[in-house]
Amino acid sequence: MLTTQEKLDSLTTLGIELNSVQDLDILMEKILSEARRFVDADAGSIYIKDGEKLHFSYTQNDTLQKRLKKGEKLVYSTFTIPIDEKSMAGYAALTGNTLNLPDVYNIEADKPYRFSKQFDDASHYTTRSALTIPLKTMAGDVLGVLQVINARDEKREFIPFSLESQKAMTHFASMASVALKRARMTRAMILRMIKMAEMRDPKETGAHVNRVGSYAVEIYEKWAEKHNIPHDEIEKNRDIFRMAAMLHDVGKIAISDVILKKPGRFETDEYEIMKQHTVYGAQLFLERESEFDDAAKEVALTHHEWWNGKGGYPGRVDIKTGEPLAQYRQVDGKAGSMAGEDIPIFGRITALADVYDALCSVRAYKEAWTEDKVLSTIEESSGTQFDPELVEIFFESLDIIRSIQHRFPDD
Repeated sequence: MLTTQEKLDSLTTLGIELNSVQDLDILMEKILSEARRFVDADAGSIYIKDGEKLHFSYTQNDTLQKRLKKGEKLVYSTFTIPIDEKSMAGYAALTGNTLNLPDVYNIEADKPYRFSKQFDDASHYTTRSALTIPLKTMAGDVLGVLQVINARDEKREFIPFSLESQKAMTHFASMASVALKRARMTRAMILRMIKMAEMRDPKETGAHVNRVGSYAVEIYEKWAEKHNIPHDEIEKNRDIFRMAAMLHDVGKIAISDVILKKPGRFETDEYEIMKQHTVYGAQLFLERESEFDDAAKEVALTHHEWWNGKGGYPGRVDIKTGEPLAQYRQVDGKAGSMAGEDIPIFGRITALADVYDALCSVRAYKEAWTEDKVLSTIEESSGTQFDPELVEIFFESLDIIRSIQHRFPDD
């Protein structure tokens, strides 16, 4: 557990670290993990304000995590609660006040809020102490609620949160709120770009791109661990990759409505035009400002390539012109294909995540497929359309993939 001086010394560094994270979901995970580390809490949750409700976004729990096999993650249900006095989180969001409860099972009778035992009963976990803190802007607007659970002493026994921990977490929450507001603005800008694409192509919804981005990050993390990628590099890549994967089809804004909104399958010439959305998307990120631009360009260009090089597109092209690169131009004038590990890892992962979500969703030319049919198709496409190693990782992550579907449902 950090000493008081260590906590004070780490605040500045921690603020810089939080503000370096660009993606909203990745930031919420980091806020929660750092908050727990800051006060040595066994568990915690983070809620985001959405209108007059709080959306339960992320949870972490060391005790429950230890019950899982190595590499597995906690699967949790997402839900919303009203912002009112009946729940601890709702009360904190409504009043803007922090709650420091030494025993949530013995809340004073005159208090309006109560602790719900549902999670404890379902998971066979015992919540004791809870520190519930509103995440507020400088203007006092509540962005969400951070809740850390079960403070621990040197022997790892559960104890109440001290007044010192409460004060430290108040400072931490202030810094986290600044980072959270900035990340929400970044997410809003990305979703506006998606909304532009959705106006052209009804399939490009906020829910779809959030699912694809979340699937992609889960698959990447497991792939990176298997390939011994350093932890710091994984964290950096998770941040930029999630946003890049969300923008995989942004190039469709340059495709004619006649093609995008056609209620059925494309003719050959229409399909050739549609393929150009990969190039148009990559062109948006040619003027490099950061590593995010590199990732977004890579994903946009290569997320329709096939592992075996026989069915994907656009192949080896000059991004600026969309024309085949001279050294790879085939006899028929078409671009030479990309295949195998020549396809960047971000593109290979997004290809799998995008197709999985498309098969699970309603399209103009089809109904949503059953899960059995989707999984069978993914398995059959291993080694042809998809990287076999990534397919294996996908199936290992299926419980998390399913939970992501529930977290971002179609409206």
